[in-house]
Amino acid sequence: MGTRFLPATKAVPKELLPVVDRPALQYIVEEAARAGLPEVLMVTGRNKAAIEDFFDRTPELEAALEKKGDQSRLDAVHESTDVAQVHFVRQGEAKGLGHAVLQAAAFVGDEPFAVLLGDDLIDARDHLLEQMLAVQSEHGGCVIALLDVGRENIDKYGAVAIEEAEHTADGDSSGDTVVRVTGLVEKPPVDEAPSSLAIIGRYVLSPEVFDAIRATPPGRGGEIQLTDALLRLVEQGHPVHGVVFSGRRYDTGDKLDYLKAVVRLAVERDDLGPALRSWLVEFVAQLPEGGGTGETTPTA
Repeated sequence: MGTRFLPATKAVPKELLPVVDRPALQYIVEEAARAGLPEVLMVTGRNKAAIEDFFDRTPELEAALEKKGDQSRLDAVHESTDVAQVHFVRQGEAKGLGHAVLQAAAFVGDEPFAVLLGDDLIDARDHLLEQMLAVQSEHGGCVIALLDVGRENIDKYGAVAIEEAEHTADGDSSGDTVVRVTGLVEKPPVDEAPSSLAIIGRYVLSPEVFDAIRATPPGRGGEIQLTDALLRLVEQGHPVHGVVFSGRRYDTGDKLDYLKAVVRLAVERDDLGPALRSWLVEFVAQLPEGGGTGETTPTA
């Protein structure tokens, strides 16, 4: 329901809030296509029709931009519709991530597939999904993305128990390592967490996960948790591996982290970065201790 971003999300799905000048979901679809997955199924719910509109063609807008000769904006509009083939299915009821993934069973069939959560952005320079696909190809089973968030923060995430690191992810120079997952628990108390490694919003799953989800009763929060289904697979002897990510991740589901993501991505842009970096240096230098800008007049 996007309650963290009210009142903006009264009318705009949180997944379409702009991160610089593109919604978070466009970054997600581009990531999937870059990894060689051009068929994308979005699992949505009520009041999310604007998402389908965003990935649809807009002939009137395109014609107006073409008539004006505004090729750069026309290209930007085409990027959102041409990057991948996007399909949609509705979840119906918000019964948890596991239940949402189950809605994709007919679309996926008997093939491995990736799950990308819409509020987790991975920097385009860090090919996490490609690494995970390579690990799944090598080991089979399921692969999950992990991030060391510190034990003091682990109660906000799904946590894992692991064996010792096996190796560095194939084709990776960032130092990301591959581990065998031996246990999973959703949002454990800090003193009961099996590690400080948190599950983040990237999964590469085998189709066996669907039967595991069907057999998984509601868990924490009364929802069908994907974490619980993956634990069922581990207990049945199916291989589940994790890629411990050491790259750049942006959480757009939290207001402060959302703002950080906008700034971090904007400063890397050729068109915005130089001027924004210069302004940021000046702005930070003006900040008094204890907060506030100290300014009495608007600045450009």
